[in-house]
Amino acid sequence: MEQVNSKRVLLFVVAACLIGIVVGSAVTFAVLYSIYSFSSNGKVIGVNVGVFADSACTQNLTAISWGSVYPGESVNRTVYVKNTGNAPITLSMATAGWYPAVANGPISIAWDREGVSLTSGQVVVAAITLSTSPSMSGMNFTVTIVITGSG
Repeated sequence: MEQVNSKRVLLFVVAACLIGIVVGSAVTFAVLYSIYSFSSNGKVIGVNVGVFADSACTQNLTAISWGSVYPGESVNRTVYVKNTGNAPITLSMATAGWYPAVANGPISIAWDREGVSLTSGQVVVAAITLSTSPSMSGMNFTVTIVITGSG
């Protein structure tokens, strides 16, 4: 009888240890592997160009919602840029007004139409990409995206 009880006690101790290891590992993993998402709304300004949400260029685009973005992730948004003037222009994009200022760097915004030329009335599809550093933690931020046509 003592041998049966000692086996049960040993089995109970081993089971308790395994449960402790599993629970402890889960808690440690959660503490070490915290991923925070963040969100932003970027204001969009067009200078000498129209920036639109649709290919027919009927819906002016004044803001971009990036949604929830995780560290190390990139998110693309499609916009339509139209030369609304009567002369050829060259496109460029810049960002301004980062809030908080420390967001500029760990978060970057770029596009695929830098230096592209547009004739009068021409429309081009552009992808604007927000990229985040894998080492950043949760943050809400705002930024202004300025798309300019010069020529």
